[in-house]
Order: sequence, then C-alpha cells, then structure tokens
Amino acid sequence: MRCVIARYPFELTRSGVLASMKGVAPELVTAESVTIGRRRYPVKQVGQVITGQNRRDFSSGEVVRAMTRLGFTCHEHPETAPVGVPTPLQTASALLGGTVSPEV
Repeated sequence: MRCVIARYPFELTRSGVLASMKGVAPELVTAESVTIGRRRYPVKQVGQVITGQNRRDFSSGEVVRAMTRLGFTCHEHPETAPVGVPTPLQTASALLGGTVSPEV
C-alpha cells in the first residue's frame, strides 16, 4: 500500500511492518498506540521504525491512518488500571498481614 508520511511516499505492507517491528521492545504507551502482533506500541515509535524518520517529522495521525489501512488495531488512549485497585503486590502483602498503602 502506498502512503505518504511527513511528505514522503512509502510503500508499506502488513508483512513488512511485522518484520520491521520484530524484536523491537515497545516503549511505555502514553498516547495513541497500535497493536502489532501481541504487543502494543506507541504510534510514534512505529512511525520512526518503519520510516526511519525523526518522530518530530510526522504526526501520529499519519501513522494511525496508515496502520488502520493495513489492518492493524489502533487505540486512542492507553489502558490504565482503575483508581483505588491495589496492585498484586499490595494484595499479597495484605493477605500476609501487612497493610495496604495507597499508591502515590
């Protein structure tokens, strides 16, 4: 599929994106993200890897449009844990007689 990212044309394929992202560790997701394989990557990280451009040169919307057209699932917001729910470590501590401290 031909697409334009940061005013440069790219010929992207689903298998090409999968191959490019293979072995790349996902960064912390704080904004828009895309699921590639079983991992969820920030769209800016994916754009940088597949185009070789600086993240400041393109918008996340350009990458989201391209990834959506290729059939990848894009997400607007990061998944967050509900507020007030203790972490597994806090739950185990409480079961062993410790106190559950609120997260800061």
